[in-house]
Amino acid sequence: MIESSSEEPLPVRVVSESIGEYIGRLGPVWVEGEVAEITRRPGSQMAFIRLKDTSVDMSLQVTCHRSILEAIDPLPENARIVAYAKVNWYAVRGTLSLMAREIRQVGLGELLARLEQLKNLLAAEGLFSSERKRELPFLPRKIGLICGRASAAEKDVVENVERRWPGMSFEIREVAVQGSTAVVEVSRALRELEQIEDVDVIIITRGGGSFEDLLPFSDESLIRLVASLSTPVVSAIGHEQDAPLLDLVADLRASTPTDAAKRVVPSLSEESERTSQLVQRLENRMRAIIDLESSKIIALVSRPVIKDPLTLIDLRRDEVKLLKIGSHKAMTALLKESRSEIKEIKAQVNALSPLATLKRGYAVVQKRGRVLLDAKEVTPTEPLHVTLAKGEITVEVISKRREKGK
Repeated sequence: MIESSSEEPLPVRVVSESIGEYIGRLGPVWVEGEVAEITRRPGSQMAFIRLKDTSVDMSLQVTCHRSILEAIDPLPENARIVAYAKVNWYAVRGTLSLMAREIRQVGLGELLARLEQLKNLLAAEGLFSSERKRELPFLPRKIGLICGRASAAEKDVVENVERRWPGMSFEIREVAVQGSTAVVEVSRALRELEQIEDVDVIIITRGGGSFEDLLPFSDESLIRLVASLSTPVVSAIGHEQDAPLLDLVADLRASTPTDAAKRVVPSLSEESERTSQLVQRLENRMRAIIDLESSKIIALVSRPVIKDPLTLIDLRRDEVKLLKIGSHKAMTALLKESRSEIKEIKAQVNALSPLATLKRGYAVVQKRGRVLLDAKEVTPTEPLHVTLAKGEITVEVISKRREKGK
């Protein structure tokens, strides 16, 4: 650490040289980025490349010998390269650059392999899961649209939405949809639209293009941003055969910009027709219910009991009469049967009664309430109670005798 103070400040030269010494310790590194600009100065053996990071607004100056660049010429627009370079600090101007010793273009096969690897990683994290996808509103208050500047895709979406639902409001962000700044600009537009309260759905769209042109829509930072939004996102990138990773993370994938317009708003004419059909069905149903209830009322009114309420009373009166007659007959028969039973029981009781014996001339003699069975139980002059067939008498014993052999 270099010592310094406000009283003893360091010269710019010392600070710049110290920075160069510190950076020099880094040594050569492999760096990857997208070629944003190539400069070849006439008469110079050096070439200059501005290498940009596609995920953020950041770039580095790469310097190399013309022969290194010519070895991979011609480079397509927005080509991705990896460079083996040493970090240099130009102390005089206070600028940093990379001196490339080797440059390789990232081939299509390698890009596809990286893309597949990223796809598997994001899928494993659940970013493409159907459970996390949000449902689009039936009729959004306002549509957020991210598209290229004055692009045909923007025109397709706006015209088709207007055709289906006239007067729909848009919040449009025109951005770069390919190249080194695409990811940064699309991400910025997404964050802006997410903050607008009445934007209920966001469409990201552009026309078709090469695999390299659509690479920004497979950028990891952009995919993670879309997954984090609360507003539903519709991806309408390229054509049916194009499949950037944005299609997988979006809440809805539309095959074309026109298809996106059809998916985010209903057709006013179709909804009007559907509403008319529902109203007609409701009217028919209500009419059927009213007709059914009317027929029930007519059937009830036509019944005799409704025409003459006394009819019901007359019917009940007749029923009561019949029940009364039946109960009288039943009671009479029951009493008659009971009388016969009582008569038979009475005859049986009379047959078993002591009175029948008394009527044949016998009597019952009692001594102090106890029936006498033996003459020896009494004494002369003792009063006894005698029960006859008719009446009772009290007698006095004059004498007694027992039968012989008793």
